[in-house]
Amino acid sequence: MREARPPPNTPEDAARLVIQTLKRHQKADVEGLLSFYGLLLPQDLVPLSAGVPASLPHGVLFELQTLPVDARAVADGDTITVYVSTSDPRESCSVPQDVHIAALESLAARAERKYSHADALHQTIINSGYRVLNLKNGEVLAKKYRIRLRGIDAPLSTMPYGKEAKEELVRIVEGKCVRVLVYGQDRYERSVGDVYCNHIFVQEAMLKKGLAWHGITPLSFFISAVGEGGARAKRIGLWASSNPEKPWEWRKDRREGEMNADMPKRMVTKVDINFSSGAKCQIEKSHAFYCICATTPANVKAMFSNNNVIRIL
Repeated sequence: MREARPPPNTPEDAARLVIQTLKRHQKADVEGLLSFYGLLLPQDLVPLSAGVPASLPHGVLFELQTLPVDARAVADGDTITVYVSTSDPRESCSVPQDVHIAALESLAARAERKYSHADALHQTIINSGYRVLNLKNGEVLAKKYRIRLRGIDAPLSTMPYGKEAKEELVRIVEGKCVRVLVYGQDRYERSVGDVYCNHIFVQEAMLKKGLAWHGITPLSFFISAVGEGGARAKRIGLWASSNPEKPWEWRKDRREGEMNADMPKRMVTKVDINFSSGAKCQIEKSHAFYCICATTPANVKAMFSNNNVIRIL
């Protein structure tokens, strides 16, 4: 007896389920049923590839099989936090002993209703990169991983379509266990990898929905480029805009803006100095700089050697 499929979470999922279930029926009958219930027709659905690779692709360092993903763990359209049970063979041999002890003591403290002590122990566990999760089948000690979806760049939450990108990623992964093929780590110590959920290649789904740009790094470059190209052609998602703002340019502009905001205002005071030798120079003093003209004598320049000095030629 075949296992029942999980119920659809969205009208799009419902349309896919109807189409798959009635695939042996006449096309007109299926489309009539979809139209009656206000669901998307087959030609309006974003096509998705049959996802998970049979063997690990070249370059994969390790694989993660996660616990169900919490919606609050989705930071934006290309970053999620996942947890892997410490009963997983890869994790079980690397859990610090103090984390194991803290988990047992926390469980005992809760049983004795010493909640403040239990919370303090759990905070120690969290600080070590772990967490005790309350799941349907009981409490599970799990290792935390921050995942950066490899090869795509989604709008940040504060950018146009950032909210939609985050919501779409939540829709795909919420409450589901995902498979992550990890290729490396970025400068923010996030694991960079490909994410699969219910046989859906998540990055490809985001691209085809027009909610991310493809990068130049993924081995599946062709799939990424085609996925983005289809969304562009159909003007889906962020491509509905004639000139959507790129996340990497937005981040660059914001960094430069913060740098400029941190620069001290140059409240300049100019001082003309005449020396007995007949030499003259002008010194400008701001909050952070002494600006000295090129003709300033060496002994005067030495007076400012411990400051940020800019010569005026």
